Amino acid sequence: MSCPPKSDDLVFFVNGKKVIERNVDPEVTLLNFLRKNLRLTGTKYACGRGGCGACTVMVSKHDPVSAKIRHFSITACLVPICSLYGAAVTTVEGIGSINTRLHPVQERIARSHGTQCGFCTPGMVMSMYTLLRNHLQPSEEQLMEALGGNLCRCTGYRPILESGRTFCVESTDCQKKRTGKCCLDLEGNDSSSLSRESDICTDLFVEEEFQPLDPTQELIFPPELLRMAKNPEKQTLTFHGERVTWISPGTLKDLLELKAKHPEAPLILGNTSLGPAMKSQGRVHPILLSPARISELSMVFKTSDGLTIGAGCSLAQVKDILAEQVSELPEEKTQTYRALLKHLKSLAGQQIRNMASLGGHVISRHCYSDLNPILVVGNATLNLISEEGTRQIPLNDHFLAGLASADLKPEEILESVYIPHSQKWEFVSAFRQAQCQQNALADVSAGMRVILEEATDTIKELSLSYGGVGESTIGAHKSCQQLIGRPWNEPMLEEACRLLLEEVSLPGWAPGGRVEFKRTLVVSFFFKFYLEVLQELKKLVKVSDSHHYPEISDRFLSALEDFPVTGPRGVQRYQNVDSHQSLQDPVGRPIMHLSGLKHATGEAMFCDDIPMVDRELFMVLVTSTKAHAKIISIDLSEALELPGVVDVITAEDIPGTNGAEDDKLLAVDEVLCVGQIICAVVAETDVQAKRAIEKIKITYKDLEPIIFTINDAIKHNSFLCPEKKLEQGNIEEAFEKVDQIVEGEVHVGGQEHFYMETQRVIVIPKAEDKELDIYVSTQDPAHVQKTVSSTLNIPINRITCHVKRVGGGFGGKVGRPAVFGAIAAVGAIKTGRPIRLVLDREDDMLITGGRHPLFGKYKVGFMNNGRIKALDIECFINGGCTLDDSEQVTEFLILKLENAYKIRNLRFRGRACMTNLPSNTAFRGFGFPQGTLITESCITAVAAKCGLLPEEIREKNMYKTIDKTIYKQAFNPETLIRCWNECLDKSSFHSRRIQVEEFNKKNYWKKKGIAIIPMKFSVGFAATSYHQAAALVHIYTDGSVLVTHGGNELGQGIHTKMLQVASRELKLPMSYMHICETSTATVPNTIATAASIGSDVNGKAVQNACQILLKRLEPIIKKNPGGTWEDWIEAAFEQRISLSATGYFRGYKANMDWEKGEGDPFPYYVHGAACSEVEIDCLTGAHKKIRTDIIMDSCCSLNPAIDIGQVEGSFIQGMGLYTTEELKYSPEGVLYSRGPDEYKIPTITDVPEEFNVSLLPSSQTPLTIYSSKGLGESGMFLGSSVFFAITDAVAAACKERDIVEDFIVKSPATPEQVRMACADRFTEMIPRDDPKTFKPWSIPIA
Repeated sequence: MSCPPKSDDLVFFVNGKKVIERNVDPEVTLLNFLRKNLRLTGTKYACGRGGCGACTVMVSKHDPVSAKIRHFSITACLVPICSLYGAAVTTVEGIGSINTRLHPVQERIARSHGTQCGFCTPGMVMSMYTLLRNHLQPSEEQLMEALGGNLCRCTGYRPILESGRTFCVESTDCQKKRTGKCCLDLEGNDSSSLSRESDICTDLFVEEEFQPLDPTQELIFPPELLRMAKNPEKQTLTFHGERVTWISPGTLKDLLELKAKHPEAPLILGNTSLGPAMKSQGRVHPILLSPARISELSMVFKTSDGLTIGAGCSLAQVKDILAEQVSELPEEKTQTYRALLKHLKSLAGQQIRNMASLGGHVISRHCYSDLNPILVVGNATLNLISEEGTRQIPLNDHFLAGLASADLKPEEILESVYIPHSQKWEFVSAFRQAQCQQNALADVSAGMRVILEEATDTIKELSLSYGGVGESTIGAHKSCQQLIGRPWNEPMLEEACRLLLEEVSLPGWAPGGRVEFKRTLVVSFFFKFYLEVLQELKKLVKVSDSHHYPEISDRFLSALEDFPVTGPRGVQRYQNVDSHQSLQDPVGRPIMHLSGLKHATGEAMFCDDIPMVDRELFMVLVTSTKAHAKIISIDLSEALELPGVVDVITAEDIPGTNGAEDDKLLAVDEVLCVGQIICAVVAETDVQAKRAIEKIKITYKDLEPIIFTINDAIKHNSFLCPEKKLEQGNIEEAFEKVDQIVEGEVHVGGQEHFYMETQRVIVIPKAEDKELDIYVSTQDPAHVQKTVSSTLNIPINRITCHVKRVGGGFGGKVGRPAVFGAIAAVGAIKTGRPIRLVLDREDDMLITGGRHPLFGKYKVGFMNNGRIKALDIECFINGGCTLDDSEQVTEFLILKLENAYKIRNLRFRGRACMTNLPSNTAFRGFGFPQGTLITESCITAVAAKCGLLPEEIREKNMYKTIDKTIYKQAFNPETLIRCWNECLDKSSFHSRRIQVEEFNKKNYWKKKGIAIIPMKFSVGFAATSYHQAAALVHIYTDGSVLVTHGGNELGQGIHTKMLQVASRELKLPMSYMHICETSTATVPNTIATAASIGSDVNGKAVQNACQILLKRLEPIIKKNPGGTWEDWIEAAFEQRISLSATGYFRGYKANMDWEKGEGDPFPYYVHGAACSEVEIDCLTGAHKKIRTDIIMDSCCSLNPAIDIGQVEGSFIQGMGLYTTEELKYSPEGVLYSRGPDEYKIPTITDVPEEFNVSLLPSSQTPLTIYSSKGLGESGMFLGSSVFFAITDAVAAACKERDIVEDFIVKSPATPEQVRMACADRFTEMIPRDDPKTFKPWSIPIA
């Protein structure tokens, strides 16, 4: 193979140190370079598409136009290393370290409890750090903007924002700094028990202890780079890779010559469009032209009639340029600029806006573009340049559709975009609706512009352009032409909507789906525009009698207001420790997460951060592309011939057991779903392995039946396990005696775990005795160990699994890591070399499954006063193609269905359906969040039928006295009732209910809803053996203590809590103690860290070990009571007293007899209540979360900061389940939503504006460690309070519109569901398709 020609030197700086790369490959990203070449692993790999912010770093460049240093955040996974010539990169390691000095950003995010699993933390830190480099005292709006592109799955964002707020300019709306008392503390009824308690605390950290921010201590821009920038090299730089050549000309003349020579070569600046396309489509461009050093492409020219912006300006720069114009020019001239600014605020995240260029955005011509529709209606012009000279073409539909006559010639480049000023009597507006408010691709975007004849309402010119409703941006020219000369009034509106729906047509099978929703938005947006123009006309002139503009009803005015982006505020209340408690005793105090500071500096090591070991190979999995098929043949020959490929692992290579009979590790003969693992490529590098999987040829023969939906499974009688059933009372008799009966359906979509750290494992074979060291991201290392043992047919004692920390799990790392560990282990044994397996986000989402989608039917009988007498629920969950945890999920779902209600006559039935989808598995809440939505939907239905409020029905039917559950377990509802009453009180529920009703009377297009939900959540596994735990505690001769236990650190703070327990028991400061890792060699036969009981049971084991040790030391302490700890330990060693002890906890008793339908399946309950208030936009389906109050029964919290973090994080995750997280499958069973672009977990802007969490004080449970409770999962279901608040708002809209309720509930309550439920004249006028006449883009699997 011939060597590529010699490349130029790539010169840039990282963390103040010069980097010279002589043989750089243009296909290498900055993220890969940092992690692999420089071993800077603080920058994390999470999605690979710039959508999550985990790989955020700061880039600093000298701006030739302003002659200033520009600092901006970017996502390193998208940035080609070659684009960094002359740049300075700062990573999280470069700003501070626990070994030298911490940066204030790092310190504050950790001490504010803004880290849990810590995988997203370096990215959060770098986004905030970059903000502070540009704005020493940022506003809260700037802080929200800076963090908008960073995702976190653990914390719920509130504490991250709190840490950032400590840098912000003092907010005028909070008096805490002046009075020491937060205004939010004063709300609510002060007679409540929480307010009466003098020992209630609201501070989780002390801001005054933070070190100040000193800007003089920051890294300076390297003087060498400054000299290079001021005297730039004009020569063309060329970097040759194996497949791609990167050419970076120094002058515009050189660029134009190169473009003429290589007309097919794309220009690359931010790589935000080209990068993801190259990754997902496998496209390779042999030559890439980088215009980054051409200052002419970043020029801005202002003239009297418009603004010309260089195509090389980033979208963030465009935003600043437009904001400056808006502040300088009269309003009538800046209509188009304001419209663009509106969309630039929500377009992608800050990092993408910093990278993406205006020219790239325009030229990419994405159908979902936010800016192109506005530029089209704003009559923007594209200034093109080539060696032949310059020319202008209009930015119009023909250009965006790619018509050759209206496009760039191959040798031309886009130099700049000219955007004319608007004029008086010209009105421009922009609209967009996406799955969530920020950082989401628009379902539909629109630019609209009208010019009216002066001082009249007659349309002189009209331009409407839409994104998201076709293959490119679409203009409605015919409609606009027909409306010219018409007055701007109601008849024109009706005609316009009719014309638009004819012209902007969308077929039923259109890619992206949501067809009827998109059609509705086309006309809903125009209606909003119609109202906006009327409102502006009123401001413009006092109309003479001869011109009477249509009046806008006051009830319609709220349709004009977009929901603002506001940072969440709130109060966290918890009980202070007893005043007599020793200051040294940390139990009950808000201790910072043990790894918090290491998370913030990037020094916390995750599985893939472990340095490469000698001769290590990389593994990539090959998965099925068919849902149900026979494997005819697998041809590996081409793959094995590729350079670097060492082997391909198939089922034939497995020396032991290939999984279970119905759940193979590697497919044999048959595949049961798209995404099933067939084989695995092992190569020298990840790049070589990924190229090899493209060359493996698998021939299939389709098999029948192919089942995806629950309905299909029911039709084919396709189930994974027998029906689970519980019954009490006489349900048939009860139904005969009730006043009313309602039947309904509930559909709950699935949910992706979206742990920030994807599945990953490293297997290192040892030289002797068939020993293996396995480093794995798992909740259950013992299960990985056992699976590898049976797969390799070697004893368990030869395999050691190590878990340092896990970057989020949520149930998704209980069973699945064993599969990946076993396949990697087979590769390690076969090759005799270490294997590293790291799943890409797309593969992780495709392969691993998630929360079970659910379909439930209910029949409820009740009296007219709302008392429920009988309830019959039948549930079906979509289990996927193998059993996995589906049977247990069905059992837990049925056991927990009654929630907080005592209904005398019940029948609950559940089945797990077998479908040709990847197996669904454990997920936080384990069936409870889906199942209990049915129960609460029954309550809502009963309330609607009785004409009562849902909260009245809830209260009437709740447990009131000690009683027995449906499975005959004794239950005391005292704490449940306290939580309910506290929540009513602290949320001022009843007064706010009245305010909501008043608001709804005054507003037609916006509606508010409020809901309060009680919760009885049972903790633990339904089997005693799953509650056992062990610990090993060593005391060394210097007095230091090493604690090991069977729990895994997933971000829930279990290691922190265990050291709090050990500290109390040994009466030693936590500084004496250390936890290294969880290892199967130190604590064997462990149970998965799951079911909310990790801290409970392991805490008991640690306590037991410490008590054993202290008992051994007792005689020595009695003999020398004045001695130090070190003295006692030295004496114990001299006296040959063992300083090591194994602690053990036999577990809570738990059992369930399904034959009899009774048992004591759960050790205890966690109670809680949540009240949420929302406002919906009936025209778009968008919603705003106004306020949430949560009361949670934690008994005596081991660590209130960690427990409140668990409640907030699980609530936000639950809120995602019920509002934005939507999995889309093709009719062939392929998962579409395989990354943060398509699958929307909540962002920082989705947190309720006011978010209050209180831990219920003064409750006791003698069963658990220090009367604490496990709160890992319970908050998840409380997210449904947002869902039912949305339901409440929709019900208010439907009532006003006289729409009959149909009692079919669908979750998540996406904008699509909300908009289509609020039926009105616009939903009525859209064309509807007969589903039998086309193949839909996606299918509902619940």
